[in-house]
Amino acid sequence: MSGDEGDSDMEYSDQECGYDDYYNNAEDCDIETVDASKTDPEYFVFECLSVEEVERLLNESVEALSTSLQIIPSLAKALLHSHGWAVDEICEKYRVDSSRLLVASNIKPVHLADSPWCHSSSPRTSSLCPVCAISQSLDKFRNLTCGHAFCRDCWAMHFEVKIMQGVSTGIGCMAQDCEVLVPEDMILDLLTRLNLREKYQQFAFQDYVKSHPELRFCPGPNCQVVVRAKEAAAKRSVCSSCKTSFCFRCGTDYHAPTDCSTIKKWLTKCADDSETANYISAHTKDCPRCHICIEKNGGCNHMQCYNCKHDFCWMCLGDWKNHGSEYYECSRYKENPNIAHESVNAQAREALKKYLHYYERWENHSKSLKLEEQTLQKIMDRINAKVMRSSGTWIDWQYLLDAAALLAKCRYTLQYTYPYAYHMESGSRKVLFEYQQAQLEAEIENLSWKIERAETTDRGDLENQMDIAEKRRSTLLKDFLAV
Repeated sequence: MSGDEGDSDMEYSDQECGYDDYYNNAEDCDIETVDASKTDPEYFVFECLSVEEVERLLNESVEALSTSLQIIPSLAKALLHSHGWAVDEICEKYRVDSSRLLVASNIKPVHLADSPWCHSSSPRTSSLCPVCAISQSLDKFRNLTCGHAFCRDCWAMHFEVKIMQGVSTGIGCMAQDCEVLVPEDMILDLLTRLNLREKYQQFAFQDYVKSHPELRFCPGPNCQVVVRAKEAAAKRSVCSSCKTSFCFRCGTDYHAPTDCSTIKKWLTKCADDSETANYISAHTKDCPRCHICIEKNGGCNHMQCYNCKHDFCWMCLGDWKNHGSEYYECSRYKENPNIAHESVNAQAREALKKYLHYYERWENHSKSLKLEEQTLQKIMDRINAKVMRSSGTWIDWQYLLDAAALLAKCRYTLQYTYPYAYHMESGSRKVLFEYQQAQLEAEIENLSWKIERAETTDRGDLENQMDIAEKRRSTLLKDFLAV
């Protein structure tokens, strides 16, 4: 165990502590702020909209395009959906070559099909539906711009099947190899079941939002909020309703400084290889001096053996004296310079070794975040006890909660530096990144050590450490945050 003997296993309460998101805003920490747009590398302007507000926003674009091009709303909606809701761009392309635009949007076919009654020598009053093979009067048929005609009942059945499969704006013509899409007004006209009409409109709304570059659905469970931002950046957004934090560009958990494509590759690899890593990386380790078994029950990686009092690093088992800010090599992976000349098996072992190095540290910081929830709860218990003994007020001890919030914020960022480092090419930029990563990790462990021993830590010393840790984090993000 760590140096804190007798730590309780009390579970952390989200509602009580208001700490449901590890990554807190800057205002959660008692740090002086200035113009965030100039100083904060994670500064991002966004707004949270309701479904009704989003519908009004979309309808305004539809009305603007319909008025400008003098086209029906369903056609305007189809054009907007297929061209990222760029009204001005669509207008320009339409005026240059409307036919080409309609073909590219799958609204108009490249070649028209022959209607079954078009070339008849005598007027026809009925025709055979190609799907149900029933002869019906021509007023029972509907056709798209491609000319393929089918009876209304077959169209309706086609729509129902597609909607039950979750398809809406992608419903196409029933003719083989025809890519022309069915307009929204025709679908709503032929659907008779109210529940299917509502389902279609719900699916279509989701498609419209997903195709809009300024809109993102909140990924929180059963949340209807839509986040809007002028810039589709890989920045942190927070839902005003469910408080879910996510990356605006890709919709996954916020992952700075790693970019969206890299974190996707990393998570895929972790899903494939995590069992191997978990098998190799144990939850207990032996003290490197007295070899007694030690279990980690705190977030800090600065361990002190309860038996021999030896201070060491949980990750590399090295003497903690060598993990100061001037010499912190634990986070850096030392590449084998001659690996290209080794055998295939040797290269495979080296690749696994490299992956495990980064995965173990990624996973360790994830676990540390969870363990520090317990530390936060213990801090709150201590503060409550002090307040009950009239030893200060909650305001007097707020700095301890600010420190715990900042620690989680910094460790969250540090966790996501490992996928970034794993996929970085060797070179001077990676050397700089690993140096800043090591500096941040050293300051985080110092902060974690001080927080876990808050009873004996001087307030000024702790606040100074908070300032150093946040500056390290901010510097790293300014230099390497994906935009």
